[in-house]
Amino acid sequence: MSRFFQSILRPALFRLSPETAHELAMKALRAGIVPGSVGSAERNTLGKLAVEKFGLRFPNPLGLAAGFDKNAVAVNQLASLGFGFVEVGTITLHPQPGNPKPRMFRLPEDNALINRLGFNNEGAKAVTKRLAAMERECIVGVNIGKNKDVPNEEAVENYLAAFDLAHPVADYISVNVSSPNTPNLRELQEAESLAKLLGELMKRNIELGKKPLLVKIAPDLENTAVLEAVDICLENSVDGIIATNTTISREGLKTANVDAIGAGGLSGKPLQKRSNEVISVIYKHSGGRLPIIGVGGIFTAQDAYDKIVAGASLLQAYTGFIYGGPYFARDVVEGLVEILDKKGISSLDEAVGSSHR
Repeated sequence: MSRFFQSILRPALFRLSPETAHELAMKALRAGIVPGSVGSAERNTLGKLAVEKFGLRFPNPLGLAAGFDKNAVAVNQLASLGFGFVEVGTITLHPQPGNPKPRMFRLPEDNALINRLGFNNEGAKAVTKRLAAMERECIVGVNIGKNKDVPNEEAVENYLAAFDLAHPVADYISVNVSSPNTPNLRELQEAESLAKLLGELMKRNIELGKKPLLVKIAPDLENTAVLEAVDICLENSVDGIIATNTTISREGLKTANVDAIGAGGLSGKPLQKRSNEVISVIYKHSGGRLPIIGVGGIFTAQDAYDKIVAGASLLQAYTGFIYGGPYFARDVVEGLVEILDKKGISSLDEAVGSSHR
């Protein structure tokens, strides 16, 4: 079936615009007509890959990154494809349409995507209401961001209001300060702004009853800024870092005339090396004390393993799933088991950060 996707289904989908193909895939998922689904019992049998972090037990380390199911309409269906967890969003306090279309672009020569979606979502109230009514079959993270029309001076209040809605329904909450598609958002990664935002969110988190809180950072930060972000997370008892979001870099791409596409975040294979570098920097600086969700350029089990040995305890994919199809998650997860078996490693925890030992 994987060959069928690669040879027939993907070429047909790739003749559609990326956003149209995505909408079609979401409809198919909701209707339950996507191949590759497995039952919840089967999904939970790979004990060697089970991960316990933030007080949560993940059946396997591979999650679906935020951005695919922004409005939490196909959570269980996506989990049934073999993902160990699903992160929905990015959601903002108020609904917003996002940027004008076209705003998603494929770069097949580079196994990459460029998007400038701009946090298009139904709003925190609608999405969290949907999650509350859902009988969920997997761990669900909720990724929160800032509304485009909210100035950075008012960002903390905007995030707090979205956090209040997300808190009761999220297994963990991730804070997006690193999308390149909301003007000035990345300024919130600067040390003073980040410390204030995370400090206020953690204070509210404790008041409401502590849930795991993570922050998602950009690959375009200098390593010194990554170190500052790690220190701020540790000082504020933040539970983990997601490394990394998309990049604004276009360096080394094979795709011709990529500049004609314009602004947007690049994801996929070209992000792989820098994502792994950032993971390594975080792991070494924190001494492994700050759990990392590694994301950026995972297409194979070996790609996933490279992130784990660099220091990631958990993983997320997006672009690899777009290119790999409905059997992608199962292929990666089963491949990870094979890698661990070949290396004589009895649990995933043994492998985390092992390239630094």
